[in-house]
Amino acid sequence: MRTLPALLALTAALALNACVAPIGPVEVTRFHAPDMSRLGRGTIRVEPATGQADNLEFRTYAAAVARELTRIGYTEPLPGQAASAQIALLTLERNTYQPQRSNSPVSVGVGGGTGGYGSGVGLGIGFDLSGKPKEQVETRVFVSIRDRAAAPTATALWEGRAGFVVRGDSPLAQAPLGSAKVAEALFKGFPGQSGETIQVK
Repeated sequence: MRTLPALLALTAALALNACVAPIGPVEVTRFHAPDMSRLGRGTIRVEPATGQADNLEFRTYAAAVARELTRIGYTEPLPGQAASAQIALLTLERNTYQPQRSNSPVSVGVGGGTGGYGSGVGLGIGFDLSGKPKEQVETRVFVSIRDRAAAPTATALWEGRAGFVVRGDSPLAQAPLGSAKVAEALFKGFPGQSGETIQVK
């Protein structure tokens, strides 16, 4: 039989493992025009898409997207230089929700036996002490790369979306880490296979 200190130690270890559990895969979908010759070259600037609030949280994600665009070959115009040849219109969606428990926290079991020593019926009651499910945070980003001269009516040269869900107490639920994770996944293997949805770990 496990002693109480041993059970407490086991519970603490399981809780610690839950806190450091890695994020699940980021789901990514990309689309691009047949002519990809203009992608990944020239100047570009990340700007808010129509209806997107240009706040501190948005700028954190915009900075992460800009870093990835630079990594794949784009450059950002310096202050005072001409406007960029292309723009990356960014939309950020962040949603918080509370999952509902799928079963009752109390369960009752009945066991019976017939014939032999100790025959009889036993009643067992179990309690789920895990508490209510943790709050979840969903993050989704949408990026549309267009020629500045023809935007916003022109067909996009490239579009992509990426999203993931983590517990509300995860470091990745915060903008600094979450933005880097989702931007890296979105532009991995740029420009990607048009119309394909992938899972990026």
